[in-house]
Amino acid sequence: MLTERHLEIFVAIAEEGHFGDAAQRVGITQPPLSQGLRRLEALLGVRLFDRERGVSLTEEGAALLPHARRALSALVELRDTGAREGADGQRLRLGLSPELPPRLGATVAASPVRAGVRARVSVVTAPTATLLTDVSAGRLDLAVVRHPAVLHGLSAGPVTLLPTWLLVPDDAVGAGRFAPGETDAGRSPAHRSQDRTSTPGPRAAGARAARRLPYAVRPRAEAPAAHDLFLDTLAGRGQRVETVAVSDERAGLALVAAGQAVLVTADESLTADGVVRRPATAPALPLRLRVVWDARRLAAADAAEAADVLVDALASAHRTSAEAAR
Repeated sequence: MLTERHLEIFVAIAEEGHFGDAAQRVGITQPPLSQGLRRLEALLGVRLFDRERGVSLTEEGAALLPHARRALSALVELRDTGAREGADGQRLRLGLSPELPPRLGATVAASPVRAGVRARVSVVTAPTATLLTDVSAGRLDLAVVRHPAVLHGLSAGPVTLLPTWLLVPDDAVGAGRFAPGETDAGRSPAHRSQDRTSTPGPRAAGARAARRLPYAVRPRAEAPAAHDLFLDTLAGRGQRVETVAVSDERAGLALVAAGQAVLVTADESLTADGVVRRPATAPALPLRLRVVWDARRLAAADAAEAADVLVDALASAHRTSAEAAR
């Protein structure tokens, strides 16, 4: 097995150009130095040094040297990072779903420290499926994910429902545009007559525009169960559901501004010129979130208190968002 010691021996010989000096540099005698080099060459299946006239790198050795130096440097940096974190106290690794509004995400992430939890908080944003995998693997201590989701044995707090808004192109409101693939011939005479003669109110016009434009959504693979629930809720109201996948809500907002899609978002600050916002209430399409953790690891990470704090912070965010929506 290739070890850090093998790389240290190799780099020392390459830079010193002498076995004795290299052995002194790494703090061993020359016989174990030579033995370590032979093991490295056996592992790689190449000769790294030409010993016929002094000690010089072979072509394979010269190719390996920059990689070995980078690997050793990375290991030193990793140890230094660990030492700093150890000196600063326990680290709390938190993951956030990208659908969580930025302002709310910052509040939730800061809540353990504000509540007196003695930990350095590191935060990553990733899709729900990735967050669940990382919590299960121990790469994260806690995560705020979309609900529903297959938890695979993870523990979870209660489901929090955040109100959402429907973003619609302003020129689609009242325009009566049809969704891709829908034709006027496919609509009843009464509906065609109504489109020509009636002037819908803003709320009805917005809902009709939403039905006739595709919904900008993140890829299903990021949160399959939550994605399916969203579409099923729309389909349950008899709406024709078309979707277009976007990388994030900013990309979705751009499509709305361009008149090519509608977007459901929990971010009350997300807006752009040419975009109309109204509560998503017909049907209601709340953003469902919950805190998840691995109970087997949580005690070892001393993060049980942080889990309780995050659950409370999410519940408080629900109350605040609901009041703002009203």
